[in-house]
Amino acid sequence: MNRTVFTGAATAIITPLTPDGIDFERFGAMIDWQVESGIDAIVAVGTTGEGSTLTDEEHRAAIKFCVDRVAGRVPVIAGTGSNDTDYAIELSRYAADVGADAMLLVTPYYNKATQKGMAMSFRAVADAIDKPCILYNVPGRTGCNLLPATAATLAEHPNIVAIKEASGNISQIAQLAALVGDKMDIYSGNDDQIVPVLSLGGKGVISVLSNLLPAETSDMCHRYMRGDVAGARELQLKYLDLVDLLFCEVNPIPAKAACAAMGWCEDYLRLPLTPMEDANKQKLLAEMRRLGIALK
Repeated sequence: MNRTVFTGAATAIITPLTPDGIDFERFGAMIDWQVESGIDAIVAVGTTGEGSTLTDEEHRAAIKFCVDRVAGRVPVIAGTGSNDTDYAIELSRYAADVGADAMLLVTPYYNKATQKGMAMSFRAVADAIDKPCILYNVPGRTGCNLLPATAATLAEHPNIVAIKEASGNISQIAQLAALVGDKMDIYSGNDDQIVPVLSLGGKGVISVLSNLLPAETSDMCHRYMRGDVAGARELQLKYLDLVDLLFCEVNPIPAKAACAAMGWCEDYLRLPLTPMEDANKQKLLAEMRRLGIALK
């Protein structure tokens, strides 16, 4: 297969926000640190980037800024999915025009869809652009589950090259791997399942953890791919408590708290998201200190 967008770890990067909008200075500094730390790709304005509460102007500006700042050093994947297929097409065309290397297309949320409807929506976006598309299956957020058989039919489309699997269902991911073979790359969408998904032939992870630990998350993937399964497993288990804390409240609330503690952003989110509960935040910061993550 020669359509692979990246191998290893891609950071689903936060979007530093203030009450006045995107903090581009901090956003740029964090992008540079991610790339210099050895991350394999960056996903702009996905779930962790609070794409759902950015204005259309901000969403586009964040994508363009990320592409320009990365400047070809690693692939940039733009979160352009929507429950409105026409809008997903429009945003994907924009991202393609400003140089994004690939699109991340979430399954339709709220209005949901049948398997047929999801397939038709994804094909419509993939038909509209000449860029690789990564499907994003996260039923816990969207209320609909892209089934392996449906994904396998979509893998026949030349522009649909991969899937971020965040169902959390390893049995489903195994079935998917059996059906798509080398026609579609599989990325873990859950940081506690990186090594399990790699063991099923996955190409890496689209990660929240790597906002804090880009080098280590990438290393976990590449150790496995080099045959150092024990080393990869060691890292997976080493960071398991941290991953649990990063998801003890809805993402990206803990990730924002952690990145703010590291100096990358303000601990500011847009409603309906609110800052992390203090008791949970103290546990998160304590675990970060235990792991030697530098706090400001």
